[in-house]
Amino acid sequence: MFEIQGYSRSDGDNSKGNTRLTESNLNPFPKTFAFHTSVLNGMSHEMRTQMNAIVSLAFLLKDNSIKEPEREDFINQIYLTCEQLIALFENYLESAIVDTGTSKNEESVCRLNNLLDSLFAEFREILIKGGRNSTELVEETQFSDSNEVIIDTTRVARILRCLFHNSIQNTISGYIKIGYYLSESNVTFYVLDSGQGFSKTKEFLQTNNLTDSLSQYPDLTSAVNITLAKKLIQFLHGSYTISCNGTNGTGIHFTLPVKLHSKSDITKNKHVNSMITI
Repeated sequence: MFEIQGYSRSDGDNSKGNTRLTESNLNPFPKTFAFHTSVLNGMSHEMRTQMNAIVSLAFLLKDNSIKEPEREDFINQIYLTCEQLIALFENYLESAIVDTGTSKNEESVCRLNNLLDSLFAEFREILIKGGRNSTELVEETQFSDSNEVIIDTTRVARILRCLFHNSIQNTISGYIKIGYYLSESNVTFYVLDSGQGFSKTKEFLQTNNLTDSLSQYPDLTSAVNITLAKKLIQFLHGSYTISCNGTNGTGIHFTLPVKLHSKSDITKNKHVNSMITI
């Protein structure tokens, strides 16, 4: 199994040797500027492509010979295309906000099973409207109603959305599996898929030059999703690993520090023992 690890860097702490101090580390702005330049250059092209698709589908809907369910498929495609454009802009803006250094960790009490249940309802709707009947969504959770932790729920949900959308970009048929396991001081989430995007995802996750990476893998949406997920994991003082899942599928695990809520009775390293599929 091929695996790459990434760790956050605490201020003034390089005792583990995870970050090598170089000129680019001491001055992160060139790398940040290169990221935004690459994304903005690609944003215009992506927007024109998606808008052309919307216009074409809208034109086809005027044809009275189009019957159901084909008409419904066109409407769903327009909806999904609009959603993709909105998500692209939102993720880019969130990434830019993180780069400013003005973001603050907004922790709250979260029941992890409820968080995943809410996200899965959203993900199922995306798959259904996208006609992705050959993609199975698998949820793995711990069988406990007391898995309450103090965590930045909004940003954790954003990370999982980014990784899910990256998976559906690369998984035409097969499965996408999402779950977590919890210890006394950390929670590890994982997103596994059986798709064909491991090399591309690995490149976007570890690249120092997004322009070169996009010339090799021209997928701006995946690039923004993976970059934002990485930035948010680091912002939350977490770590991540990426490994090949099966032949060309992708497995991403990310671990975040958490505080157990006072009413929680988590047993350390409790294994997953419930699975929900669609």
